[in-house]
Amino acid sequence: MNGFMVVGADGSAPGLEAVVWAAREAEVRNVPLQVVHALARPAHLPLDAALPRSVRERFRVTADAVVEEALLRARAEAPDADVSGLVIPGEPLSVLVAQARSAAMAVVGHRGLNGFRKTLLGSVATGLAAHAGCPVVVVREPSLPAGPVVLGVDGSAAGAAAVRFAFQEASVQGADITAVHAWTAWNAPMPPPTDETEPYAYGPGMLAAEEERLLAETLSGMRTWYPDVRVGRSTVHGPARPALIEASRTARLTVVGSRGRGGFAGLLLGSVSQAVLHHAHSPVAVVRA
Repeated sequence: MNGFMVVGADGSAPGLEAVVWAAREAEVRNVPLQVVHALARPAHLPLDAALPRSVRERFRVTADAVVEEALLRARAEAPDADVSGLVIPGEPLSVLVAQARSAAMAVVGHRGLNGFRKTLLGSVATGLAAHAGCPVVVVREPSLPAGPVVLGVDGSAAGAAAVRFAFQEASVQGADITAVHAWTAWNAPMPPPTDETEPYAYGPGMLAAEEERLLAETLSGMRTWYPDVRVGRSTVHGPARPALIEASRTARLTVVGSRGRGGFAGLLLGSVSQAVLHHAHSPVAVVRA
């Protein structure tokens, strides 16, 4: 990985989990980690209200303390990582999206200080996964160090980028990959028959065989580049969302593309990536095409 990683810190418990995950990742990848805290205007204050200097200084002291705590946690977990901190004025999502433009990976907790306790995913995590120009990891729960990298394969352009990211991650971490390809008759493509006299349909078992072939071909090129990574393949006849969520129970990381082959062109995040972000049992990486 070239460049650096960026992680959002807001003083929340999920934010600190994200910092810990990012620090370990940066250490093993040997790339710098930038801990970023957005110094936003408090929501209860009017936008046109002039803040006294003493109030601005108090907000800045609080922001510096958040970054300092995050740096202490990061260096304790990954003493060899190159970690620095930064406080940037602005709203959290805008600040993180801007920082992610030049980053190789952006990391954030699943819910921040201002989120409702019962929400599964905060607006910053959702927005960053949708708009960042680099892979985004949303840390939902502490990862399992011995678990595999679970990879959702769907044959889309974003899915191809997710495959590359997953193999790189597995190689760096010394982990296996569990590649999951879920399909139904509704989302599998139906190419025309090669013989015009044949009916425009698959015979018994042909559709399943076609999906098995898609999975094998998608993975074959990466196996050449990453011969050290062991890959387990799973083709599931059924919806992708429950298949990936269930597979994430034992994963160190679940990797999905931002939008699948059956989604609407204008969507930034498809239904599968959104469902996995909300319900996975591991950190989730969303990779854009």
